[in-house]
Amino acid sequence: MKSPRPVERHYSQRIGWLRAAVLGANDGIVSTASLLVGVAAAEASRNSILVAGAAGLVAGAMSMAAGEYVSVSSQADTEQADLARERAELRAEPARELEELRQIYVARGLDPELALRVAGQLTERDALAAHARDELGLSIVHTARPVQAALASAATFAVGASLPLTLAAVVPVPRVILTVSVASLFFLAALGALSAGAGGARSGRAVLRVTFWGALAMALTAAIGRLFGAVV
Repeated sequence: MKSPRPVERHYSQRIGWLRAAVLGANDGIVSTASLLVGVAAAEASRNSILVAGAAGLVAGAMSMAAGEYVSVSSQADTEQADLARERAELRAEPARELEELRQIYVARGLDPELALRVAGQLTERDALAAHARDELGLSIVHTARPVQAALASAATFAVGASLPLTLAAVVPVPRVILTVSVASLFFLAALGALSAGAGGARSGRAVLRVTFWGALAMALTAAIGRLFGAVV
């Protein structure tokens, strides 16, 4: 009796939503924490700090949603245009398209005779799908989904932004800068490790990457807030 074949785990099907979700959460933490730290460094009141943070949360979530939707929609439009062009070419010059497919498989290592048989069988089954996958590099896994990307970015931005905003609401005002900065770096490190795990990658580099840029952003905004606060 043969042992059951082990189930292979792949993560590429997560690329679409994972990229948008990580970008949204990271931007939510970094931009909101930086905004809070910058306003607090200008010696503003708690009310001013929270109003700035809440406005940043709403504006950032909407901006992320709109940006992702427009960007991914443009990608989807390009994909559809390529498919329409390929569909027209298949109708107009099927022999030329078959030869094009054969050459792709030859370049990948098949001998010419086998490549022709494979190209012919795939063309008979679904010519457009074969060309979309092997000529254009399009697949169901990587197909652009604008609404999914927009919702994932907006939701995760709001969640990420709510973390430093909640801290700013509960800690004493003199401790806002230190508490929000340290906690946000911890949140970013956790996000880096979580996103690396979801994508099947090592966490060390992801954690270092997000915490470095987060620390830099908060340091710069704190310096600007201190500078302009002193001027005012």
